[in-house]
Amino acid sequence: MSEFPKIVISPPGPKAKEVLRRDKALISSSFTRVYPLVVESGSGCIVRDVDGNQYIDFNSGIGVMNVGHCHPRVIDAIKRQAEKLLHYSYTDFYYEIVVDLARALSEITPGDFEKKFFFSNSGAESIEAGVKVAKWHTRKHQFLAFIGAFHGRTMGSLSFTASKPSHRRRFFPLLPGVTHVPFPYCYRCPFRQTYPECEYWCVDFIDDSVLKKYVPPEEVSAILFEPIQGEGGYIVPPPGYFGRLKKLADKYDILLIDDEVQSGMGRTGRWFAIEHWGIEPDVVCIAKAMAAGLPLGATVTKADIMDWGPGSHATTFGGNPLSCAVALAVIKIIKEEKLLENATKQGSYVLERLREMQRKHALIGDVRGKGLMIGMEIVNGKGGKEHGVKETQEILVRSFKKGVALLPCGSSTVRIFPPLSITRDLIDKGLEIVEEAIEEVEKEASI
Repeated sequence: MSEFPKIVISPPGPKAKEVLRRDKALISSSFTRVYPLVVESGSGCIVRDVDGNQYIDFNSGIGVMNVGHCHPRVIDAIKRQAEKLLHYSYTDFYYEIVVDLARALSEITPGDFEKKFFFSNSGAESIEAGVKVAKWHTRKHQFLAFIGAFHGRTMGSLSFTASKPSHRRRFFPLLPGVTHVPFPYCYRCPFRQTYPECEYWCVDFIDDSVLKKYVPPEEVSAILFEPIQGEGGYIVPPPGYFGRLKKLADKYDILLIDDEVQSGMGRTGRWFAIEHWGIEPDVVCIAKAMAAGLPLGATVTKADIMDWGPGSHATTFGGNPLSCAVALAVIKIIKEEKLLENATKQGSYVLERLREMQRKHALIGDVRGKGLMIGMEIVNGKGGKEHGVKETQEILVRSFKKGVALLPCGSSTVRIFPPLSITRDLIDKGLEIVEEAIEEVEKEASI
């Protein structure tokens, strides 16, 4: 059994409390902190706080540390590149390493066709570029997006985000021309239907009730989607969904923009989650895990789509040589350490374990996921599907106190997305702690 986690003082300890005090005085109040974890260092799948507690990382720094914390090959890539060049602006000049990264990504991104790349600094920026290039190429200015989506918080990406009112409150008006439609959330079908008897009514609804009623299809540039909704609740569409959606998009000559910011770079056991559905999007947006903690985003398109002219879009720091060097190392690590295979193997095991828990615990309403992108939806345990919002928070805090760092998503889903290098013993210990937390919450609620 794993020697981790190690809790030497009940968190937050004295050093953490001092950081929290200074943070409150100096840092923006716009951040959402689920519990007071003050991280000092990380190695592999373990993070250490300022008081010496060590936690099993079940959130990968919000899906960024797919190859684990401070991987030796990542550190080596940083050192080697830092000794040569940190910045000279790819907007105005050229870097060979950017071309090398584009070539490496072209081999693993969906689609056996020529591609072009725009490199930026974040997921939101990769979405902004994807939306702008679609508008430029199609000369159309209407878009479809999904209820429950999260695509970022910049004003453009926020216009497509629809997972929580707190993201959008007081920021209207947003980018015009974005229409949101229901996502295939089968556990809580917005149409009150049941899969597969529904025959994908959620796709027919887009055609029959949106495009044929009030959004002219010939004016729609693209449909922006997440293959698996992240912030919205780790919601996995049924097998035939994206095939049906692509047929609809092809019918009206609408582009498909695939947001792989959280689900990409091996998270689901494939390089990109959309591969599970066999679809080749026109545009793919990447970030988070691409550079193992350094800022880097990429927007990938079919070569003929990225046809905009000089000055139409640019970035000072995008394609930073340090980040690109790390991204090349990340691709090699995932390949050579067989992390796609490990994500598939360990993810299947986690799903099996969580479904065993579901049979024992009334608080667990649904379990879903692919690879190591797994959601456990919490209900109030009273026989229905009412969201267990308070119960979710309690599970997260109690797990943290015991040494497992989790994060929520949706209204009441616990997401489990550790580094792709996670071992079976760390999974077993982490899930044991999570189940202890669930048992305690149920006991106190007399469920």
